[in-house]
Amino acid sequence: MAGAGTAAVALALLLGCTPVGLLNGISRIAPSGDAVELAASGVPYGPNPRLKLDVWVPSTRHPGKALPVVLFFYGGGWVAGERGDYGFAGRAFAGQGFVAIVPDYRLVPDVRFPNFIEDGALAVKWARAHAAEFGGDPARITLAGHSAGSYIGAMIALDRHYLVAAGVDPHIIRAAAFLSGPYDFYPFTEQRGRDALGNWPRPSETQPISFVRRDAPPMLLVTGTADTVVRPYNSEHLAAALAKAGATVELKRYIGRSHVDTVKALSPIFRRSNPALADSVAFLKAHSQ
Repeated sequence: MAGAGTAAVALALLLGCTPVGLLNGISRIAPSGDAVELAASGVPYGPNPRLKLDVWVPSTRHPGKALPVVLFFYGGGWVAGERGDYGFAGRAFAGQGFVAIVPDYRLVPDVRFPNFIEDGALAVKWARAHAAEFGGDPARITLAGHSAGSYIGAMIALDRHYLVAAGVDPHIIRAAAFLSGPYDFYPFTEQRGRDALGNWPRPSETQPISFVRRDAPPMLLVTGTADTVVRPYNSEHLAAALAKAGATVELKRYIGRSHVDTVKALSPIFRRSNPALADSVAFLKAHSQ
């Protein structure tokens, strides 16, 4: 398996594939045991042409038994990303018994903070209204994400005003599992952060850690100790703040794992490299019963 992964990476470099494109391609052909299907593709969830989403579901569903719902927000530094490249994430969660929704959101430079968070809130609103059409339970909505997507999810989960503005009760979010996300990173020391968030006149309002509260949704925060893109202290600081506030939180540190390792584990060929998927699924299911 490791040899196949190395060969696939080498091939991707020769062909010029993006890392997530590689992961997605592998997930289409690698045996995983996941019996899933793309139930809907390119569904509009907001007025902007960019605001479309895909829905992945288990191939076998039992009538009368509604499934938990997860919205997966992908990363890309707020400047890159396409839902079509993250089918591997939708397949991974659908294969574990979720109705999995992967939305696109608007990107820098077309927009700045807080537009991409507002887009995420609209995707939650769509899930509440339409999850049942795909066998999902609109009362069991959870969030997941990686990197900048984890940021978007954390802001939706913690700063209640985004869901309120979208016409959604913030308590609709039952749990969240975030991989390698930035949550406490002001002042902005790198260009992507400045470009995406530096326009806002009150920087504290751009930071998820500013909105810690006791009644926050139960939250799993995963970080790799070798992550040099989004440093582990982001997850560590947010976990400590949530615990101090009395919220339910679990911190997972994966020793020696990098920024991409956590999301890589959602693709079948790398699934045994770390327990990111298993940990996320177990946490979300335990807190969305």
